[in-house]
Order: sequence, then structure tokens, then C-alpha cells
Amino acid sequence: MSYETILYDVDGPVAVITLNRPERRNAWTRVMSRELVEAFERANADNAVGAIVLTGAGKGFCAGADIEQAFKARIDGAEDKKEEETGMPGGTDWADLCRRSKPLIAAVNGASVGVGATMILPFDVIVASEEAKFGMFFAKMGLVPELGSSHFLERRVGFGMANELCLTARLIDAKEAGRIRLADHVVPAGELLDKAKALGREISANPDRQLRLIKGLLRDHGPASDMLAVQKREGAVLKDCYASDEHKEAVDAFLNKRPAVFR
Repeated sequence: MSYETILYDVDGPVAVITLNRPERRNAWTRVMSRELVEAFERANADNAVGAIVLTGAGKGFCAGADIEQAFKARIDGAEDKKEEETGMPGGTDWADLCRRSKPLIAAVNGASVGVGATMILPFDVIVASEEAKFGMFFAKMGLVPELGSSHFLERRVGFGMANELCLTARLIDAKEAGRIRLADHVVPAGELLDKAKALGREISANPDRQLRLIKGLLRDHGPASDMLAVQKREGAVLKDCYASDEHKEAVDAFLNKRPAVFR
């Protein structure tokens, strides 16, 4: 499968997707959006893949939406009615796609602003190069955050900091992103992909089905207040896992002092 705006590669159990418009700092377009959805689903369907890494080509990760191809085109009347519902072409529910996909790791190599920041907030782990920068630039463009980011940003950095980042619309560096936990790891630029892939390999040693079930529980229960309902849902999922082949393999491997094989 060929793509116009991204690259797709598989390194062992890790699928690496690269935003590939370096001449535009990988600015987001509708074509890129559709190709990302296709690439995620491609990785999800590949039994050899256990985790997905998303990074950017060149000096930038994603400099937000392409002003001409996205904003100007919309002003000129090139609208996608379904996009109004979710912020994505065709009405794709990006947050749902991210949370039901195999574990997602963002390897942020440069500027990650606007949609370049919001697209990775529902990911499982964000690894940033020391050269990365982050910005919720929506207010400067006369817009508001999208892709569920008004939810996920608050869960990552807290209520006060989420307000500050969005209302000031300022750019922060990688060190600050790490301090406020917008980035989970901050590493030297030359170590970025190695760190992201290493996390992907570590995660991939675990069974796909249970990884996605865990992601669903974390998605649904983070903001929950009814702890009895939370425990009941966990119990129902756990009961299903007890009967799974993956659980039986893990127990057998432990008792026979051998590595478990899930993939």
C-alpha cells in the first residue's frame, strides 16, 4: 500500500508511521488524516504488530493544520459535513480509534502544535525529543481545541494547566512539557526513535487482546466516580480474561519457568 503524506514501516513487533511532509513541517491535511486512519487499521489487523509508533520526518513533528489546504479550503466552501461532528474527514472518531487501537506511542521530534498536539493526546505514551515544542494554538487562529483534546489534555496535565495552555496559546519547550507531564519521557534527539521503539517492544511482549481491554478500562474509568460500577466492569472483563488462551499461556509459562509467547 502506498501513501502520499505518510510512511509505513514495521520493525520487529513495532509499526512505525512517519508523517511525511517535511517541506511543510508535516502540516496536517485531509489526505494525511485519511491515510493515518488507514495505517492505524493496517497495524491493528497485523498479528505481528504489537505497538504503533508515530513520528515526523525532518525537523518538525506536525506544525498543525495546513492553513491553505485545511482552513482556507473550508472558508472557500470545500466542506466535509461529517467532519463537523468529530473534526476528522468522514466523521472518523479519532479518540475512539486511538483508544481501541494497539498501544500508541508518539515520538515527537520537533514542533507539535494545534492538531499536531491534539492528535497525540489520546495516545498511551508520549516521548519527546529535547528539541520538541508543544502549543495549543487554537485561540490564536480564532478556534477551539478538537479531537477530544479538551478532555485528554486536562487528564494529562490537570485542570489549571490545561486552561493556561489553551488560553495563552503559547509555545512550550520539551523540558516544560516533561515537567507538566504533557510528555511522559524527554530524551536527546538522537535517542528518540530508539526509546519509542524500545517501549513498543516492551509492550509488545504482552497479549494484544488484554492490552486493548486495559486501554478501554483506563479510557472509561479515569474520570469515573462510581467505584462500585468501575469494579463491576473490571470484574466482568477479568472473568472473560480468566477463560482466555492468553491467560492460560501466561500461567503455563510461569509454572514451567519459560517465557510466555503471545505473538
